[in-house]
Amino acid sequence: MKEELSPKDGIKFLPHFPTVLVGTGTGREANLITAAMIHIFSLDPPMLGVGIAPERHSFELMKNHDEFTVNVPDSSLLQKIKDCGSESGKDIDKFEEFDLTKEQGGNVLVPTVGECGLTFECKLKKTVETGDHHWFVGEVVAAKRSKGFERSDCVLYWGGEFRVPGELIK
Repeated sequence: MKEELSPKDGIKFLPHFPTVLVGTGTGREANLITAAMIHIFSLDPPMLGVGIAPERHSFELMKNHDEFTVNVPDSSLLQKIKDCGSESGKDIDKFEEFDLTKEQGGNVLVPTVGECGLTFECKLKKTVETGDHHWFVGEVVAAKRSKGFERSDCVLYWGGEFRVPGELIK
């Protein structure tokens, strides 16, 4: 017999995509937000979506700009992932405060994070309001991977805990 769960508790059992640092805004207002709500929305053309709550500072930056970056850190950046998720970019420059390198991509004005092993530059195509988060869906116009960065280097946030991908079970 299966245990009855509330829908809110039930979805917590689903595995998540990697935890990422989403770059928003440009120039002096460039900001980062830690996000675990990220998903592939299309393979052709390649599109990524990130879910951001309206009360977040990055929400307005996402609404006011037509581009964003998705930066995939490895576990060596765990403290910076946590820091970027617990401080508001309204009050501080997260790049400066947490010693992260702004790198300018070639296709968008929003910076990427130099320390992240995988980065995506995205042009916003659609915003979808869904309950307590809005999904910002962008077409990936550029992707870069640091030499040696592998899928297994990604950090997952699942069930209130940070994890790395585990054993491969073909």
